[in-house]
Amino acid sequence: MRAPLRPWLWLWVLLLLLPAGSSMAETGEKLTILSYHEIAERADALVPQYAVTPTMFVRQMDWLRNRGYHFVGIDDVLADRDGKRPLPDKAVLITFDDGYTSVYHNAFPILKMFRIPAVIAVVGGWLEEKDSVNFDGKAVPREKLLSWAQLKEMSQSGLVEVGSHSFDLHHGLQGNPQGNMEPAATTRRFLAAENRYEAESVYRARVQADLKRNSDLIRRYTGKAPRVIAWPYGRYNSSTRAIADKLGMPVGLTLDDGANMDDTPLAGLRRILVEGNMALWDLGREIEIRNRNLSDNDRAQKVMHVDLDYIYDADPAQQERNLGHLLDRIAAMGVNTVYLQAYADPDGNGSANAVYFPNRHLPVRADLFNRVAWQIRTRTPVKRLYAWMPMLAWELPAGTPGAEDKVVTLPSDKRDHLNMGYIRLSPFSATARQTVREIYEDLAHSVPFDGLLFHDDVTLSDYEDASRFGLAAYKSWGLPGDIAAIRKSDDLLGRWTILKINALDDMAMELAAVVRQEQPALKTARNMYARVVQSPKAEVWYSQSLDNSLARYDFTAIMAMPQMENAKDAATFFHELVDAVNDRPGAMNKVVFEIQSVDWKDNNRLIPSRELADTFRSLYSMGVQHVGYYPDMLFNDHPDPAVLKPVLDSKPNAPELK
Repeated sequence: MRAPLRPWLWLWVLLLLLPAGSSMAETGEKLTILSYHEIAERADALVPQYAVTPTMFVRQMDWLRNRGYHFVGIDDVLADRDGKRPLPDKAVLITFDDGYTSVYHNAFPILKMFRIPAVIAVVGGWLEEKDSVNFDGKAVPREKLLSWAQLKEMSQSGLVEVGSHSFDLHHGLQGNPQGNMEPAATTRRFLAAENRYEAESVYRARVQADLKRNSDLIRRYTGKAPRVIAWPYGRYNSSTRAIADKLGMPVGLTLDDGANMDDTPLAGLRRILVEGNMALWDLGREIEIRNRNLSDNDRAQKVMHVDLDYIYDADPAQQERNLGHLLDRIAAMGVNTVYLQAYADPDGNGSANAVYFPNRHLPVRADLFNRVAWQIRTRTPVKRLYAWMPMLAWELPAGTPGAEDKVVTLPSDKRDHLNMGYIRLSPFSATARQTVREIYEDLAHSVPFDGLLFHDDVTLSDYEDASRFGLAAYKSWGLPGDIAAIRKSDDLLGRWTILKINALDDMAMELAAVVRQEQPALKTARNMYARVVQSPKAEVWYSQSLDNSLARYDFTAIMAMPQMENAKDAATFFHELVDAVNDRPGAMNKVVFEIQSVDWKDNNRLIPSRELADTFRSLYSMGVQHVGYYPDMLFNDHPDPAVLKPVLDSKPNAPELK
């Protein structure tokens, strides 16, 4: 047994946990929720990684109480949400997932002694009477899991709320043609024998039947229907939330990152996953991060921007080798965020004529996005994976609704005029917008991901869009239905620019809302041209604004690419960008500086890795928080991880407590 900490060591730990100038009563989070699994010695645990020893559990409960935390139960949480009784300051809810016997033997006595309410979420299929249980793909003795008699005893104590963890969704099922096993609650099963995915109606009926079966089981054995569901693997979507709510479970427990504030959905409460190797200092730091309302998004992002076109190969074996090489590069580079292309652009014209996921409107070059995204999430240290998608730059097949509703560009001889060159759909065509919405809806069903990166096509020049849809929109805004007439007046030109910026951003937010139906914790990012940041005049040429972007998107990825912008001096170029961002309070936390690894204007010259490393080092020295590069040249092994990783590692991964 580990010796108890001496009193002076306790004081040292507490002082370290307290930020300068704060008091122990201060907290920003409305409700802290801790997620435990086994309370057992590692040698006795089914999953040692998540096993907290009985002694450490006692220490943690004692530590929370001594720091002024107030233990609350589900009644308290619901009373607060109903406006009947507010939660106390520093409220904390204790939860246990899976239903291990060790919780009854080692945690329940402590809960009773400290009078701590708790939630124990159980998998009904694991509690059936049999000799062994199929525990996440392996057979374990039934006695390792709680009995219904033990659950009833704990429920009747008035301290323990028995919640649902599904009847049989705590496992993986085939989620793509390549055979990846993915969370059963949110995955549309791939039916290999029929070479298709299960229908949406079949998926929802499957989840409905499972959750109802578990609710009925808990009611039968404990006398109380569950009001709480802890989503297996933390995965949920709007369909599963609606089903749970209909079955009387309005409280959903997730593993989403971030603090629980007043506006956090009751169906998506966030928890800190307590792992077996977490010391008191680690737990305290995780709580403090959320008290500051920080999350993974406040980590220094180190972004690799990946072309899925480089992974694709008509030969499946070569495609798998390409994927394996990419995974090795991601791990070696030390990046924590990946922007992953979800569309196909084999001719490199910037417009998508196919995609890498099943959908209603475009050819599927290969059903590959799911496979690559899942492998990145499970086989690399990456924390955030964004689906990189066009908003307007779609080359839809003939006959597709909206395929002909394209942006019209008027001729111009002005040097500053932006000649995008991409084939784009008009954002003002209702038909085209609906088709794009459906493409995004199909993407959202393909695989869990963390964010959307909108392509650099979210732009209209000062000579666009002259389509009949655009001209009708301008008239509806009280402007002339003629671009030449608008351009004759600086006042009208300025108003038109602001309204176009908002129209484009509105469409992006509309598409994000579609995806959030399936990925509720989705974050948004968008590419932005550097000239927009450097010169307010450029807002007219691009219909982009850094101020608007900071207000509407979670992140703005500035294409900080001096060679692409024909900058005379790269150092001056970067300093001007950094100064412009710093002029906006708090902007640095929401801006990614994305540099180019290839000089496309110099015969696709690979920019030396040392030069890229020096650029990152310089940006960090100027106070930049988030950096990235594009493209990752898979077949050239460029940039060199041995050169870039030490620089990226110089910026701490964890959110900084200042």
